[in-house]
Amino acid sequence: MAAGSFQILLFVSLLFGFLFHATRQNEAGYMNSTRRPNFIIILADDIGWGDLGGNQQRISHTPHLDLMAQQGKRLTDFHSPASTCSPSRAALLTGRHGLRNGVTHNFAVGSVGGLPLSETTLAELLHQNGYYTAMIGKWHLGHNGPYSPTNRGFDYYLGIPYSNDMGCTDLPGYDLPSCPPCDPGPQIRHNRLKRADHRSCYSKVALPLIENTTIVEQPLDLWRLTQQYTSTALDVLAKARKRRQPFLLYMALAHMHVPLSPSSHVPVSDTPNPSEGGVYAASLREMDRLVGAIKNASDASDKDNTLIWFTGDNGPWEQKCQYAGSVGPFLGTWQTSRGGGSAKRTTWEGGHRVPTVVYWPGRVPANSTSSALLSGLDIFPTLLSMAGVRPLPDRRYDGIDATDVLLHGKETGHEFLFHPNSGAAGRFGDLQTVRLGQHKAFYITGGAEACDGSTGKQELHDPPLIFDLSREEDEETPLDPNTAEYRKVEEKARMGREALLYDIATDQSISTANYAIDQSAGPCCNPTHRCCRCTVPG
Repeated sequence: MAAGSFQILLFVSLLFGFLFHATRQNEAGYMNSTRRPNFIIILADDIGWGDLGGNQQRISHTPHLDLMAQQGKRLTDFHSPASTCSPSRAALLTGRHGLRNGVTHNFAVGSVGGLPLSETTLAELLHQNGYYTAMIGKWHLGHNGPYSPTNRGFDYYLGIPYSNDMGCTDLPGYDLPSCPPCDPGPQIRHNRLKRADHRSCYSKVALPLIENTTIVEQPLDLWRLTQQYTSTALDVLAKARKRRQPFLLYMALAHMHVPLSPSSHVPVSDTPNPSEGGVYAASLREMDRLVGAIKNASDASDKDNTLIWFTGDNGPWEQKCQYAGSVGPFLGTWQTSRGGGSAKRTTWEGGHRVPTVVYWPGRVPANSTSSALLSGLDIFPTLLSMAGVRPLPDRRYDGIDATDVLLHGKETGHEFLFHPNSGAAGRFGDLQTVRLGQHKAFYITGGAEACDGSTGKQELHDPPLIFDLSREEDEETPLDPNTAEYRKVEEKARMGREALLYDIATDQSISTANYAIDQSAGPCCNPTHRCCRCTVPG
């Protein structure tokens, strides 16, 4: 490498490393006041950009979210940090890419470890600075011992330690394929916890509901889980009001991940009996009612001092066919024309562009929209900035403080946004795609399993495929490499990607996750029973 090029790379890498620490304090001055803001993060699972009524001109199944968007701000170019569960959630809570925090793919039922203990979460920093912190829903960052939510900064936890399809229930929800109920017999030996493929079912280990560190129900009842989550969230908000202490409520919903179990449907073993819009639409409406209930309770308690941030962990799980959501216009046509899906588990737009709404009456301008290039990585630094809490000085962060975008109408987001592989093609964590302004450069392409069963093979691109999203949102036709536009974008994208990789390579705070699996590590309230069965006490 030429000396001049190395100096440029070094300069850009240092810029990445210090960008977070250089962000200014917000001029409104509210973080210096005695009343620090409350935060509610609502993270939907496997939701499509097109599932939000406000994002598409069609029949809406999300009236509460649409109202929240009208009263707040809709972020139209917002992306999950990864396109699968664990790495996306780890990045949200740490503000760091998986190549830094160690979480590059999903943890399993029998995982021994989780989010590395060397990482510090948003909840830990807020808790250390006087916030009450509660989490409800899907964790998926390790459930054993020190990896559980109450050991990672949360004062209270109620939820499922991983995805809601990673365990059997007595009345299974809608899934493809349909999954059997729990096996009722006594346990003879520990059952294998590994699925043969992504279309099979966890049929031997019951799905647990955990409160703090105790399994309170196994298997849980999927059909009343939404009601449990709603009532618990309302209780947290009511107690927070009495406590008069700033709080963080992190709601990681089961919606819209399969199995779907909308309360308006009767569970059946085989073919669903769709109502208007089908089972998925019914589940979407149920999720929307849950969000509406939380918003209404928040408005009634501390409306002017509470920020609600709704977003998703990744795009729809396309192989689930009628039980998957809508990517909207982000079809990934280049990929789908060659086989395979272009949503969850891929770096096509449908895999990581997620519906996002931010609501804070009197602070976030009502009925506003932003096309700033933002990510779930930005939640960590933005909320810390609003709370007046400094991040750890010995860490390099990948998120940016988006306060000015949310509150002051600025449109300055990321210059570069990097999308890591989470499972479709290549090594976990590989920075496959670089977003730069309206352009997107693919160094590796590949498709996840589609509804028709096809899977797109991995393809390496040198030089990269470059798409102009302002012309084609469906990513169908790449730019001609012989044009001046292509050459300019390619050079800048390459420099940005190399700078980030160099910055990560020289980062002294890199963590490594333990992905070892032990069959006995699965949560089990009653090892004498084949499915670890127990019921709610009393």
